[in-house]
Amino acid sequence: MSNLIVLAFDGADEAEKVRQAIKSQQKQGLVSLDDAAVVTCDADGKVHVKNEVSRATMVGTGVGALLGLLLGGFFFPLAGLLMGAAGGAGVGALTKMGVDGKFVKDVKESLTPNTSALFIIVREADPTAALALLRNYNGRVLQTTLDSEAEENLRRSLGDSGEQA
Repeated sequence: MSNLIVLAFDGADEAEKVRQAIKSQQKQGLVSLDDAAVVTCDADGKVHVKNEVSRATMVGTGVGALLGLLLGGFFFPLAGLLMGAAGGAGVGALTKMGVDGKFVKDVKESLTPNTSALFIIVREADPTAALALLRNYNGRVLQTTLDSEAEENLRRSLGDSGEQA
């Protein structure tokens, strides 16, 4: 089962730094992500979203491409492949594995200049390695689907007292 974790940071580039550090752990096999998005609010108050392609979208695209190729058969193999891939991407985006767009919008609207937020959906993680990595950053937990003990450990690693400012 995957867990959603949403973290907020003071500093427009902090969420991206944490995402890069987590991606490094992913390459080492210490964490497995389904999706990630970084939302930043620059000094002028302009909000930017950098969303990665979710695993669900990639799987849907692959399945759709295969089905399109099979259905297109010998008559229109390239067109069938392209139509299947596009349809598959749409199906993948509709699954509930990605980050909810409305929630992303709510967080975007709550950001102040020079702050950022990181949305990650974690499939698996080595808790010791993940918490050790996060001790290098100061942030706040905005939302999580972790159990209460894991959430508290996460808060402590980030220096988050749990109080809203």
